[in-house]
Amino acid sequence: MVKTVAVLTLAVLVAAGPVSAQTLDDVVRDIEAAYGRMIDLRADFTQTAFNKSLNQTIPARGTVYLKKGGKLRWEFTEPTPQEIVSDGKKLWVYTPTLNQANVAQAPEALAGPAGSFLAGLGRLRTEFQVRFLNPAQPKDAEGNWVLDLTPKQPLPTLTRLILSVEGKNWEIKRAVVHDQFENTVTMRFTKMAVNSGLPDRTFTFVAPKGVVIVPLK
Repeated sequence: MVKTVAVLTLAVLVAAGPVSAQTLDDVVRDIEAAYGRMIDLRADFTQTAFNKSLNQTIPARGTVYLKKGGKLRWEFTEPTPQEIVSDGKKLWVYTPTLNQANVAQAPEALAGPAGSFLAGLGRLRTEFQVRFLNPAQPKDAEGNWVLDLTPKQPLPTLTRLILSVEGKNWEIKRAVVHDQFENTVTMRFTKMAVNSGLPDRTFTFVAPKGVVIVPLK
């Protein structure tokens, strides 16, 4: 479930448009403008989920596809295969090893932590309290701007979000999601392709024969 929440929280991750930003206001303005131009994207990702109460770290990796209109597809290849798919109307979480697919109405499933990302990166100042993680040194060692975002309406699954954003095409390189239990999910993104014209069929899920359908809770 931690995997699902983190995935939904990060449903929009990249945009395009070279600019030159220096101040926090410049960075925020340019990110908001860039995200408004994003239609679709594909990226490979690696993920590390840390559960504080269990002192356990679980790695994962796969490929993500996103498109405006609430369409998303996350394909996890490790540690176990799993697909999280939405056409903007319904959300499916398919786990082949369980022979099970969970389903929910997408607007409901994507509310809260996901909603801020699906519609909110074009309105950073409206949705989040925004600061540089380190105002004295706002870029990391790789030259990415590092933003520390606090939702103005925090949720159990999203109390803080740290983004590392490169300053040329405004691609999200790294995202760290914090929840109220001090668990974290860290994602890194590579091989991004933006506005490549992903077809809508990419975001359609048809349950294989014999798969048990269970409401997503």
